[in-house]
Formats: sequence, C-alpha cells, structure tokens
Amino acid sequence: MDYLSLVGIAIGLSMDAFAVSITNGAVTKGLKFSHALKIACCFGVFQAFMPVLGWLIGKAGEGLIQQLDHWVAFVLLGYIGGKMIYDAWKERNEVVECQSRSPIRFRMLLVMSIATSIDALATGIILPSAVGASTAMLMFYAVSIIGVITFCICLSGVYIGKKFGNIFSSKAEFLGGAVLILIGCKILIEHLFFS
Repeated sequence: MDYLSLVGIAIGLSMDAFAVSITNGAVTKGLKFSHALKIACCFGVFQAFMPVLGWLIGKAGEGLIQQLDHWVAFVLLGYIGGKMIYDAWKERNEVVECQSRSPIRFRMLLVMSIATSIDALATGIILPSAVGASTAMLMFYAVSIIGVITFCICLSGVYIGKKFGNIFSSKAEFLGGAVLILIGCKILIEHLFFS
C-alpha cells in the first residue's frame, strides 16, 4: 500500500470539512469540547464511509457519480452558506446581543458532512488502484486512516475557528456562509472546467 499517497488523499479530502469546521467553531457560542468532538467525529465518519460506499458501487456507477457529485456538493453547500448569511443578516437587523449561534444541530451537521464528503464517494472508486488497497482488509485500513486524519484536522479546525470567531465575532457567520458558498463554487468549477 502506498501510504504517502493515502495520507495525501486523506488530507486533500478533509480540506472542505476543515473549512466547515473552522466556520462552525467561529460561529458557535458556548463551544464545548463535546461540540467540537461531535463535529470532528461526524466529518471523520463520513469521510471514511463515503469511499467505502464508492468502492462498493464500483465501476458500474462511476460515470453517474462523476456527473452529479459536484452539483450535489454545490447545491448543499450553497444552501447552507446562504442560510448562514441570511440568519446573520436577520440577527443583525434584530439587534441581537450575541452574533454567534447555538451549537450546530445534528441534522444540519449530517447535511454538511454529506456535502463535504461527496468527493470521497467518487474517490472510493479509484482508491484501490491509487494506493494499492486491493483487498477488503486493506481498503478498511485505508479508509480508517482517512477517517482519523479528517477527525484530527477537523477537531483542530473547530478550535482555530473559535479563536478566529472571538476576534471577529460580528462578521464570523457572514464570512462562514461565504466560505461555504465559495467551496461549493470551487467544487463545481473544478468539475466543469478542469476534469
């Protein structure tokens, strides 16, 4: 198994989840370790699960996944980002004392986890040939590494966001929403023009 390639793939796949973790850390009031753990676990589990799902779908579904993954990520991230911007604008107009929001609801966290792990689904199709994970045991090991790396990166991202949010709390939700929309646009543009 090519461990260097596997770590590179894991880091690359976790970058969108890392950005969303920073956003959640920045806009969550009363952030506790349990909140950060929930965010990191959810992203880590989905980044590990989606390649397995992609691997199981196999070559038969490769064309369909590659045609739709960027649109699904674009729509979900655009919706979530737009909602964050709208909520921040609404709270600003209502002169709310605290500009941050309550800890993220599990349903919204699931939507974010799915949106940021769509690429991992497509990666699962080519993962065995990319890193030499030719058996189910090696594939399990590979996706475990992806999940653990994503978990660690996202956990640190929540606390980076918390620090950032304390400095610029009034603009954190606007910025976070814009970041999610930009990530969705980046995924769409990469797939439409550079793949």
